Amino acid sequence: MWAQTINLLLGVWLMFAPYILGYSDLASHSDHVVGPLVATFSAIALWEVTRGMRWANLPLALWLIVGPWFLQFEQTALINSLLVGVCVAGLSLVRGRITQEFGGGWAMLWRAP
Repeated sequence: MWAQTINLLLGVWLMFAPYILGYSDLASHSDHVVGPLVATFSAIALWEVTRGMRWANLPLALWLIVGPWFLQFEQTALINSLLVGVCVAGLSLVRGRITQEFGGGWAMLWRAP
């Protein structure tokens, strides 16, 4: 849960980073699209039953790491995007503690009660 909370804050940071760090153009547009998505997927993954949504942040983290090279961000935006991308990817891999089982999926059809 702590990892997804940090990812949620990183998503919010991405939304405000262009204003705080003073960059614009493609870098700010990228952050304004990716930031809310990271925050949303992280907020959904806060609960144990929807913990799997944390995987949706991996493609977004990949974009944050690779995208600046394609779009040729300025140095400040490049460093910010790389750092946040690596953090989001790493924190998305944290599974979290599981204390309950929900449903059981298809295996419940043939498992003895």
